[in-house]
Amino acid sequence: MQLKALLAYLHEFIADVEENPMITSLEMDSRNVTEGSLFFCIEGYTVDGHAYAKQAELNGAAALIVEKDVSVGIPTIKVKSTKRAMAILADAFYRQPTQKLHLIGVTGTNGKTSTTHIIDKIMSDFEQKTGLIGTMYIKIGETTLEVKNTTPESLTLQQTFHRMVEENVETAIMEVSSHALDLGRVHGCDFDVAVFTNLTQDHLDYHQSMDEYRHAKGLLFAGLGNAFNHKNPKFAVLNADDPASTEYIKSTAATIITYGIDTKSDIMATNLQMTSFGTVFELVTPFETVSVSIKLIGKFSVYNVLAAIATCLVSNIPLSQIVRSVGEIEGIAGRFEVVNGGQNFTVVVDYAHTPDSLENVLTTVNQLAKGRTIVVVGCGGDRDRTKRPLMANIAVKNADLAIFTSDNPRSEDPAEILREMEAGVDEQHYVSMVDRAEAINYAISQAREHDIIVIAGKGHETYQIIGDKTHKFDDRLVAMKAIKELS
Repeated sequence: MQLKALLAYLHEFIADVEENPMITSLEMDSRNVTEGSLFFCIEGYTVDGHAYAKQAELNGAAALIVEKDVSVGIPTIKVKSTKRAMAILADAFYRQPTQKLHLIGVTGTNGKTSTTHIIDKIMSDFEQKTGLIGTMYIKIGETTLEVKNTTPESLTLQQTFHRMVEENVETAIMEVSSHALDLGRVHGCDFDVAVFTNLTQDHLDYHQSMDEYRHAKGLLFAGLGNAFNHKNPKFAVLNADDPASTEYIKSTAATIITYGIDTKSDIMATNLQMTSFGTVFELVTPFETVSVSIKLIGKFSVYNVLAAIATCLVSNIPLSQIVRSVGEIEGIAGRFEVVNGGQNFTVVVDYAHTPDSLENVLTTVNQLAKGRTIVVVGCGGDRDRTKRPLMANIAVKNADLAIFTSDNPRSEDPAEILREMEAGVDEQHYVSMVDRAEAINYAISQAREHDIIVIAGKGHETYQIIGDKTHKFDDRLVAMKAIKELS
């Protein structure tokens, strides 16, 4: 696409563009610039892309999109926001890929990863080729790619959606974080279904208040638009048991589908029966009531399944197929994942890293435990500090032994993070250990028959960030090694 044809999609910019070069690629990292690239100078938290304008020119950039004046010898287009311009131009350059996909976005504090994976399983079983974007990876058909953010930048997103279209993907399912919504990363994404899981405390280091956090999540539903397109209807799938849904109902003109357990909803689970092997419930829908048996454990798992069921019903998947698929799901990596080395106690690794998710997991464990509950938990550095004493308090109140340790301390002193956690508890049945491997080893050394150990916070992650270095670290592998050494 030629530069001037691309710029026709921008309605506010300052440029003195006489040349009309062919744009061969869009880039936001100067190291990836090649001959004919359009380079976006993005001002981030730690790096300002304007400082790399000259390097982009030397690497062959045909033109630059900037917010500030730069000294280069190629065309520069000055805009109010390079991030907003990047979203608009990426959508145009890649020929509006999300308009060619059935796009499902899932937002909420907890449950996004599990819900997207359940939807993906159902859709795939219905012989749809799917794409998935989320915390763990990007998946296009059977191919998986690494991902840096839960929801990538708009340029990466549109590139990914374009590749999905090229590879004949029909349905794309993505986790949509509050950061991405607030920063406009999903601008230009034409969502068909927007799903809300729940809203509890997290990310207050970024959003400053729960009101701001709730509002950021609501942008996904406002983004469904006001037009009533009966050939391509939009749906908002909302958790009726969460008060935030009331606000989101007002945010969109889309058709509302509610799900819940405790509140009258369009899709409901009643008569829940939970065992250590799974959960059985009656699924009430506008069409019929059927019995559902899943291998997942906990009320929080039922909410994730309900969200997925509602989403797939409005996506025209038969109820019989949906029920069959959810019954086959063994589990999601790092989500209530059992580590079994033949020991006579249970070890569970879970991604729980918010007060609500930790309480949900420990409540479920306490309903199943025949022995004691032991929890290993930490809090991430350079993140919401206000949840540290809350997490510690929940751990102590819901476990017989709480072991506080490091998560990803990043640039913070791990010992100081532990002190902030300890400030939230009065009870003394806890210990603190800075070294996470040592904490996991200690927990396993203390276990007796029928005890349940929960290792919380990192789940599927295979690394630990300490200072500015990333180390290999997998809770599951560390736990298995400790179990083997114990035996």
